[in-house]
Amino acid sequence: MKKWGWGITLGALLLSGCGKQSPLEPQSPASHDIAVLWWWMLGIAAVVFFGAVALLAIGWVRRDRPGLPFIGENEGVTTGLVVTFGMVIPVIVLVALFAVSDLWLVKRTGAPDPGTTSMTIRVIGHQWFWEVRYPGTRAVTANEIHIPARTRVQVIATTADVIHSFWVPQLNRKIDMIPGNENRVLLYADNPGIYRGQCAEFCGLQHAHMAMKVFAEPRKRFQGWLKDQEERAVTPATPEEREGRQLFLQNACAGCHTIRGTSAQGSIGPDLTHVASRSTLAAVTLPNTNHALERWIRDPQHVKPGTKMPALDLSNTDFAAIGSYLDHLR
Repeated sequence: MKKWGWGITLGALLLSGCGKQSPLEPQSPASHDIAVLWWWMLGIAAVVFFGAVALLAIGWVRRDRPGLPFIGENEGVTTGLVVTFGMVIPVIVLVALFAVSDLWLVKRTGAPDPGTTSMTIRVIGHQWFWEVRYPGTRAVTANEIHIPARTRVQVIATTADVIHSFWVPQLNRKIDMIPGNENRVLLYADNPGIYRGQCAEFCGLQHAHMAMKVFAEPRKRFQGWLKDQEERAVTPATPEEREGRQLFLQNACAGCHTIRGTSAQGSIGPDLTHVASRSTLAAVTLPNTNHALERWIRDPQHVKPGTKMPALDLSNTDFAAIGSYLDHLR
């Protein structure tokens, strides 16, 4: 049993690194530069590591004999080796690394120059979800960022509460989101696809469940999505959906969430105008299915302990009606 337990644990650790959130699978010029730097740093570190291992091995083999192989006890040579490998080479490597990473790479992967991007989006970090706005439009969404592929997009990142970090490893480096400040980064995807992102700064109990998805789409599909997101919420089509809307507006839901076209104008939780069009719930914690949606609104503290969303004292019929209404908001 112990062997099986160790095997399962090792397998889980290995599989945990197989998701699509790796900076070593670059999908943009910026992330490619970061990956190249990482591989160079790994190569240099490997040389240093194996060099140290080799010296330890030599020391162990020759533990009964003074001096180095071929050199013997020549103090001048051994001092030169210590100075060269212990001081000169590390200084050269560290200065070169500083120049490449801080003076060159940061500039290439940082905030885009004014006038070099085709569009701008605003991302606001909350405990624990992402609010996404498209300036110049009425579109507001949460936890899923849509951008046109092969298009330079400027992200203006802010926070509504504590420090967060915006990071989509396959597209660019992370940037911090500090209260009272704006930070900027470029999002660019070489090809259409779905790229996972994550808050990379510990921000509280549910930090690990503060993820996002970036959907890079062909331009026509993106424009269609943006047009749909600008629309007001659709009108309920069935008696159950109408009952669900009424329950939503009468309870605490309307005080925390916004649904455009209704009296719900809350700002504590995500905008739900088109919640059914999203692929996940609760910042990529649950799939966006009718069953998961009802589970989430019925007992949010079980899904994400500490979340600001309270559990409501409603009947099973009421929860089903609210779930039916929200599932209709596409």
